Amino acid sequence: MAITKVLITVKTYPTLSSTYGELVCTAGFLEDGTWIRLYPIPFRKLKYNERYKKYQWIELDIVKNDKDFRPESYRPATIDTPIKLLETIDTKNNWFLRKQYVLNNVHTDIKALIANAHNTEICTSLAVFKPTVIKNFKIEQIEGQYDKKKMDQLQALNDQQNLFEMDDLKFELAEKLPYKFSYELEDINGVASTMMIEDWEIGQLYRNTLAAAEGNEEIAISKVKEKYFDDFAKTKDLHLFLGTTKSFHYRSKNPFMIIGTFTPMIDIQTSLF
Repeated sequence: MAITKVLITVKTYPTLSSTYGELVCTAGFLEDGTWIRLYPIPFRKLKYNERYKKYQWIELDIVKNDKDFRPESYRPATIDTPIKLLETIDTKNNWFLRKQYVLNNVHTDIKALIANAHNTEICTSLAVFKPTVIKNFKIEQIEGQYDKKKMDQLQALNDQQNLFEMDDLKFELAEKLPYKFSYELEDINGVASTMMIEDWEIGQLYRNTLAAAEGNEEIAISKVKEKYFDDFAKTKDLHLFLGTTKSFHYRSKNPFMIIGTFTPMIDIQTSLF
């Protein structure tokens, strides 16, 4: 595809790779409105003038990710490919401009969407999904530390990179979240699903509120629930950005997780009909 413009709409919370270190899965839309995934990108190691925001157009040289069978998956031509930051789309007129890209193909039937994902000729791995109802916001405590073996691999990788790059600045990994957040929802046919939320914002919200609460986890998770359930699920026209992981795309009964939220205000005129 060579030099390509991408409208960024998704950044997931950082994950660890023994090959590249800390990575962020990025996804968005091409100029024709189709989905694209960009991976791997070591986002927090990018130069500051390359750190893109959500709903910002970027331009970079990309190629098909030949290690990923999912059709939307591309990668920068090299791990050091420069990223050019372009204009950002604002939220004026209740997200009017953003809706032109996001709401072109909205799924409401989860079984049909999963069938498209499991169909090897379609293999949908990114989608916009509109739940009929959000029934609950689920919070589960999990292991709050990274696996020691993977951490040792990353330390060796960083030491090797510093040896060649002469980089004296210590890079600190994003903290692993000690909680897993999920939506319990129903689709247009009343089919119930529980989907984990993996977007950057929910992780950052937890970390920021935890710091403001001086380490009180109960306060932090209550603030997260307040934003994602009391606000997004009850007062916004909530749409979900869904994505699959490569390893579980065909193996999982429901391979999708929530990798972002789209939260304009409810259009009162539309909701009356």
